[in-house]
Amino acid sequence: MDTFRASEISITGTLIWYYYICHRQVWLMSRQIAPEQDNPNIVLGRYIQEHSYLREKKEVSVGSSKMDIIRVLEEGLVIGEVKKSSRYQKSARMQLAFYLKELKNRGLKATGELRFPQEKKKQQIVLAKQTEEELDRTCQHIKIIIREEKPPPPQKKQLCKNCAYAEFCWA
Repeated sequence: MDTFRASEISITGTLIWYYYICHRQVWLMSRQIAPEQDNPNIVLGRYIQEHSYLREKKEVSVGSSKMDIIRVLEEGLVIGEVKKSSRYQKSARMQLAFYLKELKNRGLKATGELRFPQEKKKQQIVLAKQTEEELDRTCQHIKIIIREEKPPPPQKKQLCKNCAYAEFCWA
C-alpha cells in the first residue's frame, strides 16, 4: 500500500520553479526523489548561491519556503532569488512571486529581486493581482500532479539534455 499522502505536501517555491519547467520534476520532487546532486548544473547553481552576494543575509526560511536573500531597507523588505542564468525567467519570476505571496499572507509587504550574477543582471518583481491568481491556479494544478499514483510521462524537451533527473527519465 502506498503510504504517500499528497495532502501532507506543502507547496514550496521549489515546486513552483519545477512546475514551469517540467511537471514530471514536480511529481518526483514531491516524493523527495532528489535530482542528481553531482549534476554540473546543480553544482554550479550551488556554487553561485554560496559565493555571490556575500554581504547579504542568505537562506531565510519562512513557512515551507527558503528565500535566497533578504534585505531590510528603509523602503521595506526585499527578497532576492539568485539564479545561474536568466534562461528560465518565467520559473524564477513565479518562484519569487510565490515567496512574496507567502510573506503577504503572513502580513509582510515585500518586493522581489531576481539576480543573475553571472550575467550581472537584476530584475525587480512586484506581486500583482494577476500573478497571485496565476499562482493560485498553479498551486491547484501542482496538487493534482502530486496526487497522481505515477509521474507524468517524460516529454523530450531541450532542457532534458542538462537535467539532473535525466537518468531517472531516460535510463
